[in-house]
Order: sequence, then structure tokens, then C-alpha cells
Amino acid sequence: MPATVRPDPLRVEFVFPDGQRLTCPLDGTEDDALAAELARGLPGLVHPLGQVAAPRTAKRYVRDLRKLVTGLTALGLSGGLGAVTSPMLVRHWLASSPSHVMGSRWLLLSVADATGVIPQPVVHSITGRLVKKVPKSTPIQPYTEGEWQRLLEALRSVVAQAWSAHREARNLAAAGCHPASGGLSRENVAWLLVREGPLSAEEFGMLAGCSPANKWAAVHVRQLKDALYPTSITLAAHRLLFAAYCGIVPDGIADLGLGDVSWAGESTVLLDYVKKRRGKESSTLTDRAVRLLERWLDLTSLLRVKAPDDLREELWLRTRRRRKTSEHPRVFLIDRIEMNSRRQWAQWQLVHLTGVQGDDGNALPIDSRRVRTTYLNQLSRGGWTGATTIDPNHTPAVEGDHYLSALTPAQREAVEQIVEDGQADILRKAEPPTVLTDEETARLVADLPEQARRLGVAAGALAELLGGERDVFTASCKDQLAGLHGPKGKPCPARPWVCLLCPLALFMPRHVPNLLRLRAFFSRQFRLMTTAEFMAVFGPYADRLEREVLPRFPDALLETAAGQVADTDAEIPLRPEESTEPEEDR
Repeated sequence: MPATVRPDPLRVEFVFPDGQRLTCPLDGTEDDALAAELARGLPGLVHPLGQVAAPRTAKRYVRDLRKLVTGLTALGLSGGLGAVTSPMLVRHWLASSPSHVMGSRWLLLSVADATGVIPQPVVHSITGRLVKKVPKSTPIQPYTEGEWQRLLEALRSVVAQAWSAHREARNLAAAGCHPASGGLSRENVAWLLVREGPLSAEEFGMLAGCSPANKWAAVHVRQLKDALYPTSITLAAHRLLFAAYCGIVPDGIADLGLGDVSWAGESTVLLDYVKKRRGKESSTLTDRAVRLLERWLDLTSLLRVKAPDDLREELWLRTRRRRKTSEHPRVFLIDRIEMNSRRQWAQWQLVHLTGVQGDDGNALPIDSRRVRTTYLNQLSRGGWTGATTIDPNHTPAVEGDHYLSALTPAQREAVEQIVEDGQADILRKAEPPTVLTDEETARLVADLPEQARRLGVAAGALAELLGGERDVFTASCKDQLAGLHGPKGKPCPARPWVCLLCPLALFMPRHVPNLLRLRAFFSRQFRLMTTAEFMAVFGPYADRLEREVLPRFPDALLETAAGQVADTDAEIPLRPEESTEPEEDR
């Protein structure tokens, strides 16, 4: 079970998708019996039964439970949830915050589903209109194009400089020896740092036999130590650039270990990570992310040798300075960044180091969440992948609110134009076809001006339509230069079957032979394609032809025209890739 309620003392034990466990005490409330009733709703809220998938969210529901017990008890509730009333809940909610109203509603609904103890009229009021609505959060804005490019350039610069300094320091160490015998030189300083790990100037002086006050030694020890063993700033640059290359959630990247990296060949990596809200997930890294990961593993190879056993399997390691004590005689500690404040400090130091600026000319705040949002925003504008959402963890509504709403004015105008064009196209295709029999054609000729106004064309154009001067293969076209299917002012480039759904097409008896040839073409294509492929490409046109166009003509006309159909591709203007015949028979 994802959550289990235990008595004596009353508590709830959570198990989350990422393997974390949490135990929250529920005793010591104003009414422990009421708390026990409410606790029976907690298991239904936890993933996979509900949406709770992280300790922080679970703790919030436990707080809502305690507050609900306190509030209902103060309002005189006795006898458990079976005695609760709608006015009692409304009074409690009016004195509470919107977030508590929302949390307690979900908790009560879960209790109702699990036990049925809450009266049905009260359940209806719980599911009704909200007493207080939780204000919508502001979507995280992606970086602008200019900010994104400047940020990537700054991160790449830091990564390149760190790698160049690391290689230089390794080469120096290969040519050095112990400074106690070989004297002070950059080569010998690097040699000792490689063998002893990250050292302070004082520690180096003790091992090398030189004065701790030696300024030359202090400067070069610090420089070479930072080159050989990554600092917080170097780690932050690599991790942010890695996020920009792969788009994995920040908490998933932060908790990666070497065991989460699976190599499938020389250049393909499958990365397993844990997204706190959903549990374990995996992603195949892009080529850029793979190269950066290889570079980082090389950069931290010395650090892993010197790291404690419990940290060697961590992916993101760095050195940091600490106060020297009897328990920790070394000044520099090898560990990972745990606290958000330390991560933010490293990112701010990175901003000051690179001088990267936003569009407003001020220092650009670096936020790993905005990095992911920008990655997904860039992906959405790179082309459709066939999925309804870019991130499978999001619903279309969430993705639309967080990514499509965060556009520039020009992009927003383009999106609105696309939506308008799509809606107009749907309306055009929904219009019934214009089909004229011999009798209807005769009436048109008899009353040309009025019928021209009904069809939305000039009288002269209608005469050309009836006379065949505007004929295309499948129909007569009211305006070939309208630009519905191509550039406005140029002849329509649409394929013959597109006319079946075009509002400008006018079908008359003389077009019946070609319409039957088109139906035969559809039949040949149906035999060559799968049903799904045919319906996606030709389905709407074939349906319009069979249901709405051909039934309008007399059976005798259809039988006569059928004798003119040879059922070959030569009867239809087709491109080579549209042919249904073998190449040698064309």
C-alpha cells in the first residue's frame, strides 16, 4: 500500500514512487477518533491511487487533516464524520486559507469514497462550488532567444575553460615530482595535489616543507587545486548545461548516480532518474549531453579516487572549504551540493563570473526550472513529434498554460493566426458540396443574376462555370486564384481529390466520369494501404464522394459514366509517388 494507517499511536506511513518513506503522527489532536476517520482517506490520495508522490505534499495533507479536526471540533462536531453538516464545513472553510480549503476537500472526498460515512448531501456540497479558490500559479517564463543564447555561450565557456585547465594541470603533474626534493614549481605542486587530493596552502606547506606564508605557493596551489578538483561553480556550469542539453527535471538531475548511467554502445546513453512527482523514469541522452557527460566523468576522475566510499557513486561531486576540526583535519571536503541555498549561491557566482546579462541589461538570474522550461519551449517550436504534448508528464492543459502562454507578442500573434486558419478550415470542410443536376443547371441559366448572388459569384463568372471555362479535373472552380490551398493570386496547386472538400468546387453532370475515375483510384489505394493510412490520407475525400456528391446524380447518368472508366492511373493527373501501378507498367 502507498499509505498505511497504524493505531497505537495513531500514525500514517507513506511509501512514495521513488522509494522514500515517511511516517507522520496523527495522535494528540482535539479528537483522535475524528482524526482516525479522516486518516482513512489518506491512502486514496497517494500515488498511484492519487496525486501525492512527494513527502512535502503528504505533510501538507497531514497538516490539513489536523487543522480540519481542530476547526470542526471548535464548531461543536461530535459523533464523527457521520454528524458533519454542510454549514459546519462552510463556516470552517470561510475562516481558512484557499490552500487548506482545497486540501481538505480532497481529503473529505477520499474519505467518502473509502468509507461512505459522510452524508450524501454533504458530499454534494463538497463537490460543489468552491468557497475559496486557490489562485493560479504564474507559469515559469522561458528565457528569450537572446538570453538563452548568451546563457549557453557563458556555460560552454566555463566548461571549456575548466577542461582546458584540468588537462594542463594533469600534464604538469605528469612531469613533476615531490616538491620537498624537487623544489617549488607548478609541475611539483600539481604532482603533490594529484597524489594527496585537494589541499589548502597550509596543508601543502606542511607536506612540501615550505612556509605557509609563501605567497607564490598559495596562489599556485589554489589555481591548480581548482583545476584538478571541480569546485561548486564548475559543477553548477556542467549541471546547468547538461539540463539545457537533455531537458530532464532539476530534481532528477541533482540525484543522479553513476549507476543511473547505462551505456548502450560508444555514443548512446540511457539515463535513469527519479522525478519526485512520478517516480522512476528514463531518457536517451542527446549527442551533446553524452559528450558533456563523458567530459564531466573525466573531470571528476581524480576526485572520485579521493572521495569517501559512500560518495564515489554520486555523479555530481565537488570540493568545498570547511572549518578544520579534530574530526575533520582536512580543510577541503569532497561532497555533493545538498541544500538549495548552496546551489543558488553557486549559480549566482557563475553569473558574476561570466557576466551574462538579461535583455534588460542586468545580471541574468539562473533558474534550473527556467532552463527546463526553455528547453521544452524550444522543442515545441522545432517541429511536431506526433505527441499531443512535448513532455509526457504533462496534460495538454498544463503544457498550454506553462509553455504556449509564455510567448513573445510576435509568436502569440502567429499562434492565434494558426488557430484562426485551422478553425476556418474546419468550417469550410463542414459545408455541404455544391452539386448541380441538369434541372438545377437549367434553372441557373434561366435566372442567372439571382443564382449568381446565391452562389457568391459574379454573373459573368457563373456563366464561365456553367460553360466549362473554369473546369478543373474534378469540378468547376469558382476562383482558382483565391489562395485556399496555395499562394493567393496564383493557380491552385491542390491535388484532384482536394476539390471534394473545397467550398469553391461546383460539381455538375459533366464531371461524373472523372468523379468515378477518382473513386476507382481510391479503391486501388485502399488495396495498397493499411486502413489507418488510407483514412488519414484519403478517408475524408472518399467519404464526401460516396455520401454527398455521387448520390446527388441520377443512377442512369452514373451507369453511363461508369462505362467510360478504365480503372487505370493514366486517367488521372498523378505524380509518380501517387501511382498505384508497378513502375514497369506505367
